Amino acid sequence: MMTVMIMRTVYVDVLMTVNFFIDVMLLYAAAQLLRLRVRLRRLIAAGIAGGVCSLAALLPTVPAALNLLLDAGIAALLVLIAFGKAEPRQFLRRTALMFCVSFFFCGIMMFVITVFKPKGAVVSNDVVYFNISPVVLILLTLLCYYLMRLLRLLTNGKAGNRVCVVKVTLSGAAPEFRALADTGCDVREPFSGKAVIIAERSLIPEQAVDPGRIRMIPFNSLGGEGVLRGIPAESVQIDGREVGKGVYIGLCDGLLKGDVKAIVPYLLLK
Repeated sequence: MMTVMIMRTVYVDVLMTVNFFIDVMLLYAAAQLLRLRVRLRRLIAAGIAGGVCSLAALLPTVPAALNLLLDAGIAALLVLIAFGKAEPRQFLRRTALMFCVSFFFCGIMMFVITVFKPKGAVVSNDVVYFNISPVVLILLTLLCYYLMRLLRLLTNGKAGNRVCVVKVTLSGAAPEFRALADTGCDVREPFSGKAVIIAERSLIPEQAVDPGRIRMIPFNSLGGEGVLRGIPAESVQIDGREVGKGVYIGLCDGLLKGDVKAIVPYLLLK
């Protein structure tokens, strides 16, 4: 059970603002671990919701079991706002990760407060409060902004961590999905030598698959060998940039696990 420290005065605006920043940073960290692209406005909206939920610190001490349920519910709410709707399994996975990240952060803060006893710092009902001035809040805002920019630059510089948005045109349909850029992906259509974007079958509408245009594309991976059903794309955009018409979409069933169900050869991003 979390230790509760009591202050004589708690400023609601400071409480909500501090937790707004904390929730934005924790959600951003969770998004990086999940390899999700998250829009800034969604992060801000989730941060505002987290700030409102931080008012739970003003309530009487909540039993540990109920506190955990409240934490899980808040984590689910923030995940829904920040990352949007998802399949039940994926949503539970995202919520569980966000809950663990938050719990880990709260544990660190409890350690810091217990050992170093910083003035004006409190953890109540798993909500963190710092009694800090508006000037410090502004400085923290700038620090968080530039840390997020630096983290994005560092992660985008690594192909293994980059997640991009792919939009393809197939038989009049234009499905859009997220894909992981991979330097190790070099699957090609055997006759033309054209690059192949590997995607789970569920990402492509049924009407977009023309049986008369399917090509069998063999592939090798650490998990073994197999065959993809390849369809030539009429056009492909990656993060809004046209990459040409010479690209195949290789369909698979259950090959890719996790939230990102497509792989893009890194050479297409150059």
